[in-house]
Amino acid sequence: MATASLSGTPPRRTPALLRRPPLWSIPLLWTLALGLWGLSRQHSVWRDEAATWQVARRSVADIWHMLGQVDAVHGLYYLLMHGLFEYFGPGIATLRLPSVLAMAVAAACVTVIGRRLAGAWAGLAGGLAFGMLPAVQFYLQEGRPYALVAAGAGISTLLLVTVLQGRGRAVHWAAYGATVAACGLLNWLSLLILPAHLVTLLWTRARRGTWTRWAAVATAAVVTVLPLILFSRSQSHQVSWIPPLTWHTLIGPAILLAIGGLGALLDRPRAGRLSVTAVGLPLLAVPQLGLLGLCLVRPLYLDRYILFSMLGLALLIGTALATAVRAAGPRFPRATPWLVPMVVAVAVVALLPQSLAKRSPASRVDDVLAVAEDVRRLKVTGDAVLFVPAARRDTALVSPGAFAGLRDIALAKSPVASGTLKGEEAAPARIRTAMLAHRRILLVTDAPAVARPASAERDKMKAAVLREYFTVVADEQVRGRRVTVYERL
Repeated sequence: MATASLSGTPPRRTPALLRRPPLWSIPLLWTLALGLWGLSRQHSVWRDEAATWQVARRSVADIWHMLGQVDAVHGLYYLLMHGLFEYFGPGIATLRLPSVLAMAVAAACVTVIGRRLAGAWAGLAGGLAFGMLPAVQFYLQEGRPYALVAAGAGISTLLLVTVLQGRGRAVHWAAYGATVAACGLLNWLSLLILPAHLVTLLWTRARRGTWTRWAAVATAAVVTVLPLILFSRSQSHQVSWIPPLTWHTLIGPAILLAIGGLGALLDRPRAGRLSVTAVGLPLLAVPQLGLLGLCLVRPLYLDRYILFSMLGLALLIGTALATAVRAAGPRFPRATPWLVPMVVAVAVVALLPQSLAKRSPASRVDDVLAVAEDVRRLKVTGDAVLFVPAARRDTALVSPGAFAGLRDIALAKSPVASGTLKGEEAAPARIRTAMLAHRRILLVTDAPAVARPASAERDKMKAAVLREYFTVVADEQVRGRRVTVYERL
């Protein structure tokens, strides 16, 4: 990645110590700083991150066993996090730093692409804007694979721009195919980047040789991911909770496309020209519209699945700001260099309440660590513990020390042994017998504000026995979770 002055002219030769840092390093460090700011979210971990935490602590053999039952779509990510946990130790920093670093790489890619296609101001503004986008700030500190996919999308798009500019070699095509395949293995919905790149090729009227090479590497990437796609269909029940599309769901994508469309108009798009619009608009629009289209077959729309489309939005915002700089240049030459920094400063102030909210525990549904501390304080050795629903066992899996001395009376087969995230529970009659054999029971469940009505027969039975034979002696609610202590009447 070459260094360029903001005026777009080639930099003069200067001694190494006096050279400016490369332009992409500014958004990279900016995004890195945003990610490190409030990284621990007041020492909280929510349920999705708890899944990463508990699986990453299993052995490779146990992870492989689990993938045959659930979460095969995240297998590569779990294996990566297992390696990091083994080397650095489990912790919040280890859990979230990969996402922070990945988003910083994505911001750098936006900067390089924008600079190449529309000048230094477009690259700088786009890279800085990327880190401030609300969706990016949310997943910037998330112990899940979506930021890594965004980084891969940025790298693959940069490689595509490189070959379209005539700089590509065989190694670039190989890297492109490998990156797209890796992203597909992290989340196969990221393959929606291929139709986005297809639109870019059509827009720019790519040469026949470019088409041939792209088709070959794209096909290889899809073939690599296809076994995962086919196998994951047997685990489709894991996304059965995603609601169908509603008009309310469409508001967010519509706003994003409107903003991106405005940026594209300011870029003055023209067919046959490699421009920010030719790259950024398909990157924004195609994944959004593609996922909405898939929802006609099965509800799948979650913004995190296509988080990488924010790369396109950032590129279009960058070119819009660069257009403003060029327009202001002749009339306000001295103020022009300050336009982008001023817009960034205003955006930081405007987004500050939202940025602070996203770095608080309340930004997520729950916190598995806070309720574990309540269990540690309320338990008495020999007490029994129940989880409703069984998925709330995640707090014990992430913080086993807090549950030491408690007997999980519903559990028949542990999560590791059963190859699941929550374990296998005994039959309702056996759980009832075990409950009646104990004087005190701790119930870990969701707080009423986020709880869903019990649907499993086991959970209905647990509630009925507690209501009929026990009385509440302590009840604590913290960050979306609840622990209630029951004593036998």
